[in-house]
Amino acid sequence: MLVRIYPENPNPRAINEVVECLRSGGVIIYPTDTVYGIGCDIYNRKAVERICQIRNIKPEKAQFSFICSDLSHISEFCSQIDNSTFKVMKRVLPGPYTFILNATNAVPKLFQSKKRTVGIRIPNNSIPLEIVRVLGNPIMTASVHDPDEMIEYTTDPELIHERFGDKVDMVIDGGYGGVTGSTVIDCSGGELDVIREGTGPLEDLY
Repeated sequence: MLVRIYPENPNPRAINEVVECLRSGGVIIYPTDTVYGIGCDIYNRKAVERICQIRNIKPEKAQFSFICSDLSHISEFCSQIDNSTFKVMKRVLPGPYTFILNATNAVPKLFQSKKRTVGIRIPNNSIPLEIVRVLGNPIMTASVHDPDEMIEYTTDPELIHERFGDKVDMVIDGGYGGVTGSTVIDCSGGELDVIREGTGPLEDLY
């Protein structure tokens, strides 16, 4: 199913339709402020396993992140955030950054790596933020990679639907996506360690 939602003013009825899909164990593809993401409700194990099958990876080796609607979710799922890290997050979020933080026991074990960390995203896009707000808890996120090895990410949602529509329950058309992922920063050791430079400018972190 391809659903059109405008990021400037997300239709509440369409958002509710997406949330019902997630609550029933659905897998969706949705826009972010970088590339399109694939995800599900973090508490639905079968949906997470479906995504692992789609991406051809083992759940225990997957490096998924959460999309949160605001910083209030972070204290529930992440521990030991020092003041300087929190100030950086508050300054650049919502934005195109993924922060890797130490996980609490509230994080489903399926998402915890051996290091017991979790990636946190608060994208500057009203569609996923509104979905999470109405759902009441974060959704999982992983980038949608193009099957064509010459192209890393598909930007056209209609083309995404054509290629993945039979594998997921819903594709949200929120306009063209980007071609560069988020900037990934590992904060689990108490310092900002840039793992991948992406859309988020590094100078904004310091």
